[in-house]
Amino acid sequence: MLTGRESLVRLIGRRRRSPLPATLATALLSPSPSTPHQADDVGEAAAAGPSSSGGGAGAERVACPVCGEFIPGSDYCVNTHLDICLSRGAKRKLTQSSLLDFRFRKKTTADPTPEILNNGDEAENKGLTDGDVSTDREFSSMNGDTGSPMDSATALLTCCLRGSPGISKTLNTCIPSNAGLPIMKNAENNDAVEKASSCSFSAATTSVSIDACPDVDSSTTVAVDTVIVGRRFRESFELQEGMGITVLRDPQNAKDSDAVKVLYAGSDCGQMLGYLPRELAKVLAPLLDTHFIECEGFVAGLPEQQLDNVPIQLTCKKCENDNQNYEDLRYQQSLWENFLGVVRNGNFQQPSSARYQANFNMMLLDVMTNHTHLFSDTETSFLGSFKSLSNDGQRLFVKIYTRKGPWFRLSSISYREISDVEHAAMELKLAGYVDMFSCTDVPFEHDMKEILNVLSVPEMKEILKELPKDNTNCTRRHELLSTLLSMYNNGTCTVLPKRIFKWTGTCIRVSNMADELLWLVQRLFFLNGDQDLSSFLLVDLGLVKFPDYTCSVVHRIFQERNDLLEYEEAIRVAQFMDESLDNDNMELVSRCTDLSENRLCTSLKEEDSSLADSPPSFYSCFSSTWIYSKILTLGVSVYERERRYADAIRTLKILLSKVASGRRRGYWTLRLSIDLEHMGRPNESLSIAEGGVTDPWIRAGPKIALQKRVLRLGKPPRRWKVPSYADSLKRNIKEVNIEGRPLNCEIGAKNVFYGYDGDRCGVEQLALQYYADEGGGWQGTHSEGGIWMTIFGLLMWDVIFSEVSDVFHSKFQTAPLDFETDDFYKSRKDLIEAQLKRIQDGMAEEMLISSWELHQGTSCRGVNWDRHPMADVRAVVAGVGGHRLALLLRHLALDYRSWSSGMPDLLLWRFLDERGGAEAKLVEVKGPKDQLSEQQRAWIFVLMDFGFDVEVCKVSLVSKQR
Repeated sequence: MLTGRESLVRLIGRRRRSPLPATLATALLSPSPSTPHQADDVGEAAAAGPSSSGGGAGAERVACPVCGEFIPGSDYCVNTHLDICLSRGAKRKLTQSSLLDFRFRKKTTADPTPEILNNGDEAENKGLTDGDVSTDREFSSMNGDTGSPMDSATALLTCCLRGSPGISKTLNTCIPSNAGLPIMKNAENNDAVEKASSCSFSAATTSVSIDACPDVDSSTTVAVDTVIVGRRFRESFELQEGMGITVLRDPQNAKDSDAVKVLYAGSDCGQMLGYLPRELAKVLAPLLDTHFIECEGFVAGLPEQQLDNVPIQLTCKKCENDNQNYEDLRYQQSLWENFLGVVRNGNFQQPSSARYQANFNMMLLDVMTNHTHLFSDTETSFLGSFKSLSNDGQRLFVKIYTRKGPWFRLSSISYREISDVEHAAMELKLAGYVDMFSCTDVPFEHDMKEILNVLSVPEMKEILKELPKDNTNCTRRHELLSTLLSMYNNGTCTVLPKRIFKWTGTCIRVSNMADELLWLVQRLFFLNGDQDLSSFLLVDLGLVKFPDYTCSVVHRIFQERNDLLEYEEAIRVAQFMDESLDNDNMELVSRCTDLSENRLCTSLKEEDSSLADSPPSFYSCFSSTWIYSKILTLGVSVYERERRYADAIRTLKILLSKVASGRRRGYWTLRLSIDLEHMGRPNESLSIAEGGVTDPWIRAGPKIALQKRVLRLGKPPRRWKVPSYADSLKRNIKEVNIEGRPLNCEIGAKNVFYGYDGDRCGVEQLALQYYADEGGGWQGTHSEGGIWMTIFGLLMWDVIFSEVSDVFHSKFQTAPLDFETDDFYKSRKDLIEAQLKRIQDGMAEEMLISSWELHQGTSCRGVNWDRHPMADVRAVVAGVGGHRLALLLRHLALDYRSWSSGMPDLLLWRFLDERGGAEAKLVEVKGPKDQLSEQQRAWIFVLMDFGFDVEVCKVSLVSKQR
């Protein structure tokens, strides 16, 4: 992969499906005169004649048989695109799915040929697809009229969002400490305002009215209003209101080890009625397992539909047992208090669809409360009018918005919780939230392909049979789609829209304005492109747990509306460049690079972060300058691959002059020095390297690489004085040589050897076997830096999630915003040093055990709960020792980003005696033709300075004589 592309892909997140805004489309797609620095390239291309790899706009386009996308028809482009599609498994999804019905099953390696479902009930039970439903129009064009009527309820709702009594009552409901939105301190108003804590993440923490909160205390009996779920999988049983029920643990349940079954109390054989909700069972199961409580109850009401959730009331009573010891009673009492807290804050009768609707409303409310200045009056009214919709309208919109789409047959949409789908759809259309297509409407030309995707293959064949032209030879979906689309675009078949409507009926999709605005709402709420509304569902189902922290927001991330618009425009350019690389269209890649270069050159200078009222420096990653620097970093890599060193040098100089505190300054300086040497300018190359060595933003591996360049290029007569760091670079690194029997000898292929046990293994596993046997009886793991990041996260948990202004904006963060910046240590210096002092004093193992038990399973940047078991982490901490461990953790706290990669491959430990003495060793493993990278060398030097036992294990091929 090109250098910088992986970082760009992470920055983009989910790709938007909507076309480029008009301004960007004009700049990137329309023919334009060549800029001066492109003149030579254009001349060479013209002299070379037509290119087989250009894939320009004039080339004939064909449909890819794998993904169905239209690509340039040249042999080179087709073959390249097919290689990419097949290598990444880019087959289309089988179904259109609802987010509420996502089963979280594992994705298979090969998907079957996609078909569009026609049955609404089938679509209800399919898995979630992660595509978004963006369709059209740029955000900056939303200031005008939306074309949909707005009534007086819009203004009324907007006022409610800004603080009506009804909303305020909802905000102050029962919320647990880790649920809902945080308490944000508003520095501008000089007071603490509780904002947007109206809803929570799970049924156990769903907001309810104050009157609905159960009256629970430390008494011995508690009544819980809940429901029976999972009845669709049970045999039909006639329920009666008031009938008695009991519960029974089901620890062998494959889907949930905390499952609690609900049984009919009047049946001798224990007729099963279903299960308790997952959130309630999670806190009730430990109490039942320890026989601390007894539960019985009755059916409180009958459901409207046979398989709907059954409302019940459950009475939980503590059991008295005088034979238990103090520790057991104390543990059980803590479980009981946890149960009371969950019951106090939970509403176990709210259906999942309503909970998801509440989450959607909570997201809107939070954004409209904290980011109103970024939206125009029209947009604010439009978003505010969502609350004035009926429950059916809101639920239908959320269902459609979270489906893959974009178009859906209205006849196939059927949900039990929506009483009248057609009425709800018409309400959404009048409010401007959806578009509808029927026989009386003529679809836009660019929408026809999307509307055709609603049809199944048999329906497409039937449509072709009804048309005058014989196209019965088409059998595959992409062939049928291409044929119908070409007939529509060419105007050869004027009756085609009516034929399509005959099979589809009325179709519905999210409108352009709603789609664009809600895309921005999600971006502002989650502050990234990866998370969306499915994050709520992951937490609701207990599959993901986010840490507890307090959000204290003093400075806005986007000060003005233009800041957000420029940032989003830069994201669109980055996505377009990534898509152009997928299609191997280097002409469009160059245009993206040129546009980013021009935007970066014309951007304002960076603000002085030392001023009291200026936003923190780590907000820079939410600026257009940051995005364009990422694009240009990737563009430099493209230039260098094509040996366009002059363009690479120009771009690198712009980056170094415009981005003073960039995290990639080390890479930019190193590449500039190398490219200047390629151009035959060694003196300038040496000067650049010398300047980079003294740059405070250049650290770790890039700094060592520049130092080595200075020593190599700075020999007499260019330089007579030897730099002070020369001796440091010449330090000896301990080496161990072992031999291995290779299984393959292909150049560029991953080394595979026969291990000591005769099985095939990689070079790292071979080294582990050596150290376990001949190397001294070491235990170990191939973790690289993973286990160290886990140790850092566990021991520094309270520091990472301490209360610091502006670092937490959402309850869906796994690390503070300044985690990989210099501000992380500066803002928490006292806390970090206090924690390191405890580690140095020998309390690391105790701190580790406590952190593991308190936070196990909670998401945290760098912590991998599954890969590194507790026993291994404890052994490492014991073997390293408090002094060296404190030095290493301080090093990571000072600059996590520069030092989070490049650590030695193997971490080994062994116990010296029965009393618990242990020691540890770090080993970097290199195959027959591998060399240490500069980042790895930098880590080894640091570890040697800290007193670690570190060495390099070189694996060579077994000699022919042996």
